[in-house]
Amino acid sequence: MHLTLRQLLIFAAVAESGSTTAASGRVALSQSATSAALNELEKVLGARLFDRVGKRLIINDNGRTLLPQARAALDVASGIESEFSVGTRDPHSVHPPINLRIAASTTIGNYLLPGLITRFRRQFPRARFEVRINNTRHASEAVGRFEVDMGLIEGPSYEPDVNMELWIEDELAILCSPRHPLAAGNQRVNLKALREASWLLREPGSGTREAVEQALRPHLFQLREDVQVGSTEAIKHLVAEGLGLTCLSVHAVADALTLGKLIVLNTTLPRLMRPLYLIHHRHKQISTGLQRFMDHCRSASVDV
Repeated sequence: MHLTLRQLLIFAAVAESGSTTAASGRVALSQSATSAALNELEKVLGARLFDRVGKRLIINDNGRTLLPQARAALDVASGIESEFSVGTRDPHSVHPPINLRIAASTTIGNYLLPGLITRFRRQFPRARFEVRINNTRHASEAVGRFEVDMGLIEGPSYEPDVNMELWIEDELAILCSPRHPLAAGNQRVNLKALREASWLLREPGSGTREAVEQALRPHLFQLREDVQVGSTEAIKHLVAEGLGLTCLSVHAVADALTLGKLIVLNTTLPRLMRPLYLIHHRHKQISTGLQRFMDHCRSASVDV
């Protein structure tokens, strides 16, 4: 068999982009060379991997079977290169270089991960990171597709091949502007007033959104959602302008609370907590560098 990693790389690029023309830019080959490599892979395997529809290539059942295996093989190869620093290793370095791709959901990526990376680089100054920040669903999907080495997310992952490990407990707070009518007199706000209030929430697929719904719906039954926003920072500014209530991680609003732009509303609800998770693909080859960073996240959880 003459199966090569280059063929698998081209196959994965075509599967993700939908054409040999688009894939050629990713793999730094001409369109004709990309097409030839894909044809050679199909010849080696004795099976078509795509249905040809005009100029588009639509992955078929054979291709869908191969794709996760191809990504896993490419991940192993990438891990070997990283572990042994092919072509770039400093012979005088005590530690092998660390190049990690991290996916983080929005609150973690914006408010917790910067500190984690900064403290890690004090130990390993040459460590390099590529960070993707998106909502929990997209971060989980990136881990499931081997696009990143690990993820830190705010809600459960529903990807079948993703291992999920409880990382830390995060506190949620109900927030409003100091000028909001419910903030007057610092009286405890009852459930009836919360049900009638206008709420600003994150979009579906957000870990914060899912956690808020799970925490509040048993008490409020439904939330009057007047504004849906795909950005925690935007929600903070809108709520600070008095547009309504929100429920966010205390980590995400620490600056606004310090500046007095937001306040934690005194309510009759119990303390609201949610789990945050560390995730990786169950077939992921855990390199020395990745293991070190995962252990760093675990040991640093008491400080975040």
